[in-house]
Amino acid sequence: MQDFTPLAIGIDVGGTKTHLRAYAGDDLVADHVRTSSGWRPHDPVAAAGWLATLVSGALPKGVRPAALSVGGHACETPRQCAQIRTALQLHFDAPASVVGDAELLVPAAGLDKGVGLVAGTGSVAVGRLADGTSVQVGGWGAVLGDEGGSAGLVREAARAVWAAHDLGEEPDALALGLLDAFQVPEVPALGAALENAKSPSADWGRHAPVVFAAAEAGSPLARAVIDEGGRSLAALVEQLAVRGVPVDDVVIAGSTILAQPGLYDAFTAALADSMPGARPRPLEVPPVEGAVALARSLL
Repeated sequence: MQDFTPLAIGIDVGGTKTHLRAYAGDDLVADHVRTSSGWRPHDPVAAAGWLATLVSGALPKGVRPAALSVGGHACETPRQCAQIRTALQLHFDAPASVVGDAELLVPAAGLDKGVGLVAGTGSVAVGRLADGTSVQVGGWGAVLGDEGGSAGLVREAARAVWAAHDLGEEPDALALGLLDAFQVPEVPALGAALENAKSPSADWGRHAPVVFAAAEAGSPLARAVIDEGGRSLAALVEQLAVRGVPVDDVVIAGSTILAQPGLYDAFTAALADSMPGARPRPLEVPPVEGAVALARSLL
């Protein structure tokens, strides 16, 4: 039988992995990590079923949630998130909320308002207006956007290398690194290599370390790509500010920006120039803690 203490469940469904934590008061009842394979956020019924299976497999037998909150990768609009929430409540007799995964950052940092900025494989920034309306900018995918994320950095690095080739310049450390990474013999072949990727975000993004290594080796092209990536991330915060989102605090997460000081420094420098009142705050706890905080607010 479930203890009388209400059970709050938070779930962070990322692009690669999913993290569930469940608390009864301050006691951790479950801490479960699995891949996000099978997550289909554009099919609300399938997404809700996937989440219900995740919860039942992670909790002790007979234990039911008193409140549940989910931050879902590629849950891109309030309508889409609301549809998943409605479908999810058919599985659980408990209040639930569903938001985009980037919206977990601000509550995870213990804040009531601010901007959540993610720069991992992709890039996106989210915040809320004074009336609670969610606003998201960026997150357009590797082909069209995601500047400052790993896939976007590789795309822009290839563009920079190709432009240098067209000017008759010899391949530098960035060009040579990309040729080796994509296993092509010369710069003109990079275009076809990128176009032939089955999954551009993943297939391009995994080569981002080449860009940072080239910058450390002294490539001006690589350094320029990283600096522009930082400015693009700062521009996401600026766009939210223009739309009325409070940007005093910018909570930062993502495997690329937090693992690469060059990109982080480029972002914070650009942010200081354009939005001097905004405070960058690297997230120091797993984003799933934001989902837990949101679940607790429903109790």
